[in-house]
Amino acid sequence: MISNQILQNTIEGLKAIARVELSVMDVDGKAAAMTTEEMERCGRAAAEFAQSPADSQEIQGYQYFKIFDEQQLEYILVAGGVGEDVYMVGKMVAFQIQNLLIAYKERFDKDNFVKNLLLDNLLLVDIYSRAKKLHIQTDVRRVALIVETDNVKDCNALESVRAYFGINNKDFITAVDENNVIVVKDLSEDDSPREIERCAAAVAAYLRKESFKNVRIAYGTVVNEIKGVSSSYKEAKMALDVGKIFFGERDVIAYSELGIGRLIYQLPIPLCKMFIKEIFDGKSPDEFDEETLVTINKFFENSLNVSETSRQLFIHRNTLVYRLDKLQKSTGLDLRVFEDAITFKIALMVVKYMKYMESFEF
Repeated sequence: MISNQILQNTIEGLKAIARVELSVMDVDGKAAAMTTEEMERCGRAAAEFAQSPADSQEIQGYQYFKIFDEQQLEYILVAGGVGEDVYMVGKMVAFQIQNLLIAYKERFDKDNFVKNLLLDNLLLVDIYSRAKKLHIQTDVRRVALIVETDNVKDCNALESVRAYFGINNKDFITAVDENNVIVVKDLSEDDSPREIERCAAAVAAYLRKESFKNVRIAYGTVVNEIKGVSSSYKEAKMALDVGKIFFGERDVIAYSELGIGRLIYQLPIPLCKMFIKEIFDGKSPDEFDEETLVTINKFFENSLNVSETSRQLFIHRNTLVYRLDKLQKSTGLDLRVFEDAITFKIALMVVKYMKYMESFEF
């Protein structure tokens, strides 16, 4: 169904061109849109005309036309005035609204199809049959992106994202809940992962410019068949959550970049607690003082390079060695040994994950 606002904008634009007063009414004669309030008096005649077998008729100086949606009478168009020109204008306006009905219904049908596709609500045979009916290609490269902002409920993020991409029949932009906007982007053979990241970054920049706050975008892997779109969407959902935990400073994250964080995210909390207890004897890595944590993080950033870490921390090499020795005595892990460093790094990530999950329990 077309919104009344779209009908109003349409007939006002056509009136400006044809200089004919117009009104669109439902089958009961109630006005959905009109260019002048004087046409309210046509409601009764419109309701009577809706019951007649005629497709068009002149009644008391006004031209009346029926507008159908798949043989179902949807609207009555009333054009003000008499004469051949008014009749021709009315026929053209009725034809325009008829095409709007078809276009918006097709958009609605495609939107429903994509939603059900993302949520795995379609059988494989239904995916291909409905795609064919809706003229959607099934064997092109696509990727699913999820757009999230803090104020998505307060602002029309869906329409803003649609405005960014413009009128493109190949990209699908929809929402399956109140929190996120999903973009199923059509890709060419030449589009690389870098191109997808650039597109996501551009969308984030556009939304920030439109006053959206804390924009985060995640995307899955590229799929070559339409049946794989739901998998790309699920990957994007995981990337969005994992990105918040382990890549909080980034506003664009790809599923392929999650690394070990993807594995940790799927661990049960009791197993995580058991792991931390075994490694640190009941203590938690985040209980270390700030100096120790800064030293640890910088040491990891520099790939366990003592010289480079001490240089960036502006401390003597022996001071760094002393801190690492002290850490080894308290935890039993020597970060200069690769295996111990890996254990400690995973432990830090596990603690982050546990804190994130605990925040949802309150």
